[in-house]
Amino acid sequence: MTLSTAKTPAPAQEGGRRPLGLRADVRNLSLLGVLAVLIAVGGFTKPAEFLATSNLQLVLTQASVIGVVTVGMTFVITSGGIDLSVGAIVALASVWATTVATQEYGFAGILFTAVVVGVACGLVNGLLVAYGGMVPFIATLAMFASARGLALQITDGRTQIVTVDSVLDLGIPDSYVLGIPPLVLVFAAVTVAGWLILNRTTFGRRTVAVGGNAEAARLAGIDVRRQRLYLYLLSGLCCGIAAFLLIILSGSGQNTNGNLYELDAIAAAIIGGTLLTGGRGTIVGSVLGVLIFTTITNIFALNNLQSDVQQIAKGAIIVAAVLVQRRTLRHGDT
Repeated sequence: MTLSTAKTPAPAQEGGRRPLGLRADVRNLSLLGVLAVLIAVGGFTKPAEFLATSNLQLVLTQASVIGVVTVGMTFVITSGGIDLSVGAIVALASVWATTVATQEYGFAGILFTAVVVGVACGLVNGLLVAYGGMVPFIATLAMFASARGLALQITDGRTQIVTVDSVLDLGIPDSYVLGIPPLVLVFAAVTVAGWLILNRTTFGRRTVAVGGNAEAARLAGIDVRRQRLYLYLLSGLCCGIAAFLLIILSGSGQNTNGNLYELDAIAAAIIGGTLLTGGRGTIVGSVLGVLIFTTITNIFALNNLQSDVQQIAKGAIIVAAVLVQRRTLRHGDT
């Protein structure tokens, strides 16, 4: 392999090569179309409830927590990795940040603890994968089990209630900015930052290069191990931020927090257009995937439909998205 073939690809539309720009736009427009159809269904089945401002605010708020996690997951998957521990990290960060000792330090103590715990877990994942030579699936699965167990040990199975008013106040309507909940503003900021990093920085180009061909990236002068470490640190950071948002949303810390977040984040990234094999990622698509899943959940809840049907619907969407990806790869679109 010559060095000319090992050059890092230039950033294009949503973390892919330039010929994919138009296809990325079409894919995102398709996702917007799906979201529009879901909104129409919700408005038709439960117009008064679904289209109420309070309900739309609730949908966006719920999407914010898993959305922040999904941004971090998108980077990891784009690099060719996977992180099965994000939900457990959110749970551990949320319970560690809501202990009585932590709450004595107020707003700053809770935020700092949630972020530090998330980053620390990401550091462990990154060291195991990048420098320990462990398969990402195994390393993050081990973190999943360990973090869940530690969260349970800290809480002893009990809910930890938040008593810091400055944290709780962020979840009430009086704190909304022009009708937009603070959690949504944080989600928007993380999304914009994620898009810029993936598509407009050297870090993003290296992420795509590592996911596309790690050996070629190494020959091009990229420190692949260090890049992977940074990516898991980024995922952990996103989990810490999401844990803080979840604390605001629920007003508590529980060892069951973040249940199935790893599956929802991976699913949202996949249907958004991020390749499981790495080499292409899309922040916009991932965010649209989160909004689609959150809207589906809301519609099912408003119509009193059973959760098992909801999971079947999500599963069907994931399968369809993967089949579309395989068809795209088969026709040489990557």
